[in-house]
Amino acid sequence: MSGQRGNRGEDDRGESGRSGRRGMERLGDLLPDAARQLGLEDELELAAAMTAWQRIVAERIPPAVGACRIVALSQGVATVEVDEPIVAQELRLRSPELVAALRSAVPSPVRQLRITARHV
Repeated sequence: MSGQRGNRGEDDRGESGRSGRRGMERLGDLLPDAARQLGLEDELELAAAMTAWQRIVAERIPPAVGACRIVALSQGVATVEVDEPIVAQELRLRSPELVAALRSAVPSPVRQLRITARHV
């Protein structure tokens, strides 16, 4: 049985006796490099900002959960789409606080929120 793949025989090891397999790595640690290689870095940053935004809103403005979402992230501006004018007003009033929280939660430098109304 020696020499078959899957066994702990000589075929799983190189001549130096070390395993040819790489150690385990976290998927989250691999994604940025993979996204960059595939040209998807902007999409990955947007997804991270969307996730962070949902958490920030849930923590700081619970009534706005589900009524606002980040739809774009470009040149330091996070575009947030809202469903109701009252939510837009609250986000504008708390914009400095929300930008600071978002800036600390995502790698891209967010410096401004752009609030837009959802067209139904």
